Amino acid sequence: MHQDKLSPEAHKQARKILQIANRAAKRAQEENRKKGIPNVYDFNGHLYYELPNGELTKEDPYPLSKEK
Repeated sequence: MHQDKLSPEAHKQARKILQIANRAAKRAQEENRKKGIPNVYDFNGHLYYELPNGELTKEDPYPLSKEK
């Protein structure tokens, strides 16, 4: 069996940091939605864009301009 080498205090701090990071990510996502900016997610190596209307798409809403 694998033994965890972190102290209970280290686990407590790690949980707190994760809680703060999750809260910040949710706030950033909401701010993007309010500003009309797509949120980008990676699921199993594939990029998905959540458009402001809630639709998920694999198509980049901001493709790079093609050189003429």
